Amino acid sequence: MSDNPTNPTHDRLTALLSRAGLGDRAAFGELYETSKSKLFAVALRIVRERHIAEEVLQDSFVKIWHHSADYTAAKSAPMTWMTAIVRNRSLDIVRRPAREIADDNDFFALNLPDDGPTPPEQLANKRDQAHIVRCMQDLEGEQHRAITLAFFQGLSHTEVAVKLAKPLGTVKTHIRRGLMKLKDCLDGHVNEGANR
Repeated sequence: MSDNPTNPTHDRLTALLSRAGLGDRAAFGELYETSKSKLFAVALRIVRERHIAEEVLQDSFVKIWHHSADYTAAKSAPMTWMTAIVRNRSLDIVRRPAREIADDNDFFALNLPDDGPTPPEQLANKRDQAHIVRCMQDLEGEQHRAITLAFFQGLSHTEVAVKLAKPLGTVKTHIRRGLMKLKDCLDGHVNEGANR
């Protein structure tokens, strides 16, 4: 399977990753079917045992599902991006110590510091996310579409122009003006929070 950007498979995988990033399970299933053989071969070549390669593949596809929204076509080809995930997971397993230290009473697990956000931070993050959604909804149609394609689907300005069938300069103007409106809207949210 070629990862050449001019190859139709490359375009198909890019589209499937983009749809999976939006939560499309059918697209993710098709992505899995299209790429599993090659990715399994990558894992098997590194870990050398079929059952471990199967575990790597499963773990990798969970990660691909969770991070598909982060995939940016401008940074790497889809198969290159997924192969890197499989390769890194395979190397993690190969480097794993042969014997793990027994922790019968979960002492280590119970005494690990929690680096996650505190409940108040989680609440603030949810409020911020809700405000971003509200600010996005306030954008005009073309600005909203252009920003969604550029920042949430990872398309370049040129790709957005092609997708929207608009001149590149027009798309750049929509994005610039939309970002200015978002900034004003979000700055208003920050100022409201500071005044509470």
